[in-house]
Amino acid sequence: MENMAEEELLPQEKEEVEVAQVQVPTPAPAPDSAPAPDSAPTPASAPAPAPALAQAPALSPSLASAPDEAESKRHISIQRQLADLEKLAFVTEGDFDSASSLNSDNLDAGNKQSCPLCPKEKFRACNSHKLRRHLQNLHWKVSVEFEGYRMCICHLPCRPVKPNIIGEQISSKMGAHYHCIICSATITRRTDMLGHVRRHVNKGETKSRYIAASAAKPPNEILKEADTDVQVCPNYSIPQKTDSYFNPKMKLNRQLIFCTLAALAKERKPLECLDAFGATGIMGLQWAKHLGNAVKVTINDLNENSVTLIQENCHLNKLKVVVDSKEKEESDDILEEGEENLGNIKVTKMDANVLMHLRSFDFIHLDPFGTSVNYLDSAFRNIRNLGIVSVTSTDISSLYAKAQHVARRHYGCNIVRTEYYKELAARIVVAAVARAAARCNKGIEVLFAVALEHFVLVVVRVLRGPTSADETAKKIQYLIHCQWCEERIFQKDGNMVEENPYRQLPCNCHGSMPGKTAIELGPLWSSSLFNTGFLKRMLFESLHHGLDDIQTLIKTLIFESECTPQKECGVFIKTTDDTTPDNYIAQGKRKGNETVTTLAKRQKTDVSTEHPPFYYNIHRHSIKGMNMPKLKKFLCYLSQAGFRVSRTHFDPMGVRTDAPLMQFKSILLKYSTPTYTGGQSEGHVQPASEDTVADRVEMSMNDKAEASSCRRW
Repeated sequence: MENMAEEELLPQEKEEVEVAQVQVPTPAPAPDSAPAPDSAPTPASAPAPAPALAQAPALSPSLASAPDEAESKRHISIQRQLADLEKLAFVTEGDFDSASSLNSDNLDAGNKQSCPLCPKEKFRACNSHKLRRHLQNLHWKVSVEFEGYRMCICHLPCRPVKPNIIGEQISSKMGAHYHCIICSATITRRTDMLGHVRRHVNKGETKSRYIAASAAKPPNEILKEADTDVQVCPNYSIPQKTDSYFNPKMKLNRQLIFCTLAALAKERKPLECLDAFGATGIMGLQWAKHLGNAVKVTINDLNENSVTLIQENCHLNKLKVVVDSKEKEESDDILEEGEENLGNIKVTKMDANVLMHLRSFDFIHLDPFGTSVNYLDSAFRNIRNLGIVSVTSTDISSLYAKAQHVARRHYGCNIVRTEYYKELAARIVVAAVARAAARCNKGIEVLFAVALEHFVLVVVRVLRGPTSADETAKKIQYLIHCQWCEERIFQKDGNMVEENPYRQLPCNCHGSMPGKTAIELGPLWSSSLFNTGFLKRMLFESLHHGLDDIQTLIKTLIFESECTPQKECGVFIKTTDDTTPDNYIAQGKRKGNETVTTLAKRQKTDVSTEHPPFYYNIHRHSIKGMNMPKLKKFLCYLSQAGFRVSRTHFDPMGVRTDAPLMQFKSILLKYSTPTYTGGQSEGHVQPASEDTVADRVEMSMNDKAEASSCRRW
């Protein structure tokens, strides 16, 4: 019964609600100073005003030099030890000096005491051992720790909520809360308090950097990328709502977009370009600094801190800032003598959807933190004909089938985890872009789509007209995916409903396995993901501007678009012979007297033969007990068999080919060696007959199906 005493409440029969007044402890006077006179005690009938307790000031700026002063400005619920919290129960007005000399022995002696963190109507006075148990179990046990301090839960009237009128009086229901040691905010839930403190730490607002030196803001760092200086916050790699986010891992993404814009600038100039989510402005600065008068760059961001940082970075790179069509005069004063201005950048602080509705652009880049589906309609509303829209999606958890419900919510797409999940993610984003363009009576031509570890990048060219929109909409289809052998095929178009659509799959799993063996995924983009001619012009621009990091990736994309092996079979394959400057100008550069119609006809020569959709992972389809051939030799074997084959950037061990899965496995088995024959070299095994190979492949597939069924059930 003693354990229940601390939770009992007084019967609410009184007309007035008493509020316990808690005196904030003051430090003991110095020995050389005169003691302050005791203040007159406040009558018990007069309740303490709530605003006085609601003020929870932050720590003093001189915390490191004067800890006693900081102790007086902390809220009483913030203590270092439980004993300090117990002493507060014996503190009366003007008796702080005597309370500081108390120890655990004389805490047990004395009369009944009230809890310093609970009002009387919540916890009535009790003996010292019951009070200690109450403080430990209710307040100290659920506290939040930060740099040696404990922020205990407080029930005092610091945070009145839900005022109720009872008769002629107003009573407030007191809510439990925590007092932040840094910003004096009051938080109700412990999980929210933990996140609140974590955000302070991520922003650098700690005891040493924010409180002790609140006047001195940490200096910004200056980074350099592609001969462009950018000033970033000290916590630039941690995204926050009030800070500018700079991700060094997205350097490859920025270089791909730069080569795209450089290739477009050869067709027509000047280009009006928009970086809708500027953050630090690094991408727009690179455009203006390296392309010069060929582009008119607009950098937009809704965050005021980011806009200020973008303007400072423009001055750092000797670029003029244009705000509301007026050049800022101070930008000229920053330039030293003998230095020339490199270009102009227009910086806007506006919602991206509003800005894209108000103005027309030739090039738009969307890179929000997460999905881009909320901005696609605005991007295609005023984009000019034959302009380019690039979309970077970083919501890889939903695109890579880790959060399927989010993919269904954002993209309206049904998706599961497959061996080709990266290309599946790219086709999901392209399908969302195509639907947004079709709603605006525009079609798209996919220039390239890249899916790497941190992002999915899709770059499309806009083709105006309802005819182009209809052709684009036809390329959005559903995919039939076998859950047993992972064979896949796009569903055939038609108005008639098939009795068993899974029969369209080349495999025989629907006939040999019971139940539902396949699933419909999509809607997805079913056409090509690469434009060979445009990729070759991007390769030339990367060579021209010295971007060595992405040249290997662009070469892989070129071979993947043509679906040809590079040089694995000992056959010379033409790669970049047509990227000489003369041929480059003839293909991509637009003269002044050429019309848009001539340019549209020229773009048709860039479209290559569509590559086979999706790819196979050689390790996923390996045969048990057999050593696979090397990937380079296996590509040569598939090419010699008469199939189109290439590597893919989506998967280092992936093979893009038009060969069915049965043929893929039969060739893989034919040139594999048994595990126990370690002395034999690859490719010298006695070739088996086609029937034997087919039987062994089918047996291997059945074994894997049985194993999958065991895991499934």
